[in-house]
Amino acid sequence: MTGLRPFRRAMTVARLGIALLAAAGLVATPLAAQKKELLDYASIHSPTIGYNGMVATQNAVASEVGARILRRGGNAVDAAVAVAFALAVTLPRAGNIGGDGFMLIHDAKTGKDTVIDFRSVAPKGAKLDMFVDARGKELPAASRGYLAPSVPGTVGGLYVAQRKYGRLPWAETVKPAIALARDGIALTPDEAFVFTWGKERLSTSAAARAAYYKPDGSAYLAGETVRYPDLAATLEAIAARGADGFYKGPVAEKFAADMKAHGGLITLADLASYRPVERQPLVGSYRGLTIVTTPPASAGGASVLNILNILENFDLKALGGGSARALHLEAEAMKLGYLDRYRVLGDQDFVTAPVRGFISKGYAAERARLIDPDKARPVKDMGRGDPWKFESPTTTHFSVADRDGNVVSTTYTLGADFGSGVMVAGTGILLNNQMNNFDHDGAAAALRDGKPMPLNAMAPGKRMLSTMAPTFVFKDGKPWLVTGSPGGSTIIDTIVEMIVNTVDFGLNVDEATHQPRIFQDAGNTLKVEPNFNPDTVALLKAMGHPIVQGDTQGSAQSIMIERGMFLGASDPRRPGALAVAL
Repeated sequence: MTGLRPFRRAMTVARLGIALLAAAGLVATPLAAQKKELLDYASIHSPTIGYNGMVATQNAVASEVGARILRRGGNAVDAAVAVAFALAVTLPRAGNIGGDGFMLIHDAKTGKDTVIDFRSVAPKGAKLDMFVDARGKELPAASRGYLAPSVPGTVGGLYVAQRKYGRLPWAETVKPAIALARDGIALTPDEAFVFTWGKERLSTSAAARAAYYKPDGSAYLAGETVRYPDLAATLEAIAARGADGFYKGPVAEKFAADMKAHGGLITLADLASYRPVERQPLVGSYRGLTIVTTPPASAGGASVLNILNILENFDLKALGGGSARALHLEAEAMKLGYLDRYRVLGDQDFVTAPVRGFISKGYAAERARLIDPDKARPVKDMGRGDPWKFESPTTTHFSVADRDGNVVSTTYTLGADFGSGVMVAGTGILLNNQMNNFDHDGAAAALRDGKPMPLNAMAPGKRMLSTMAPTFVFKDGKPWLVTGSPGGSTIIDTIVEMIVNTVDFGLNVDEATHQPRIFQDAGNTLKVEPNFNPDTVALLKAMGHPIVQGDTQGSAQSIMIERGMFLGASDPRRPGALAVAL
């Protein structure tokens, strides 16, 4: 009988594996398989499966970098930092060291959730009249050129996160990006196209033209290798000196000199004084699950919670995923969430805002009563809510999970694709255009009319509001869904839809990612993705929704952790994304 023990043990392991895959909706149960001659898969979309961790990013090379860091003994934070630096090389339209963002961390050992807020800040020399014309309307200078960049936060934020919550030596997390910049990367067809598309913006500075195009000004072709020696040298300084390698010393001196030479605002003092902030995340719930997300200056996290709270007043599951009636309710809840967010939120270090009221169940219930389940309501009839009375005394995204239970969700950005179009001469640093994220028009109107300044008005050293919202969903006290997305104003709706698809409609993480998306902001128009079901569109129109077909929405990079498995999903909406399993 002893000879049968290895066989029985192997059969037990095999049955357990089949049960786990079936629970994830990937294969038929053994009983069903016995009744059929062909293998049956429960879903048309299957996630990537890992047992020791997962890295999901918008760029395959960066995903592999993160996976190698995990294999070498790094934790999720180490891998996330390495991914962020790698994306500055492989995805320069959004990956960056000249931008900003938010990193949401769950530390499995302590059970602590924390946010590293590395949103950029306005330079000390910034003044409103630099960004508005005589009529009080925002000038193009807020979006492109040497006035558009705010003081970058990415390097400072990554350094604080890694030194406090990482495991490896700091330099180890920067080295992969140094090698990529020095040795070069072969462009994919999409990456080659993006440089062609972005040539006008990247012609803003001579340094950007020299870095991203051939000496004769022509674009690199797919398959050709592009090298970034100046960026490699800057990354080497960061690897050797940490954040000081960016904010102080030779790199900072080149930065300040180039700004001064071109009428820019960022000075040596601005760089030296930049500090990321570690903050308590916002915590809410949806259908009994805990939602953890980013606080202001992320308006995105609070808005996600607000919209989910409104939707909790309706039985979406009974209506069915993708149904016109469910999408109608989602759109109306999104409309309400967008109406209030910029009016009642701002940088917490500068303004007092009713954040707790805005994300409260009571406020959501009051706003939900404005939704007609059968008909779209015009924005003008919804009015502005008052969260004070409930108050208690493109961007890129990547998600990482390790085998020890640590998870990281990070969204960071240059603002527009390729940011301001400005590269700091001699450094390879492409700069953001986040100064246009302040409410310049509202501030000019307030000055003209003698009214209080909007909460998102610019001030020296102030963080501008952002829609970025890296998010966790917890089930039974443990991380279950790690998600987030780029996409500017569409980020909030994308994350809401990922959560609704998984929680209300029971989709696996890859199915949820592939579902067609809608975008509804504070206007009356509902945008749908290309090739949206025409019958559903007709029903939504009949319910009073003016509809236009928009572009694809977001690029969610998500991980679901279930029954001992890491289930990864990279959004197909932007070419080159990849989830790598360990």
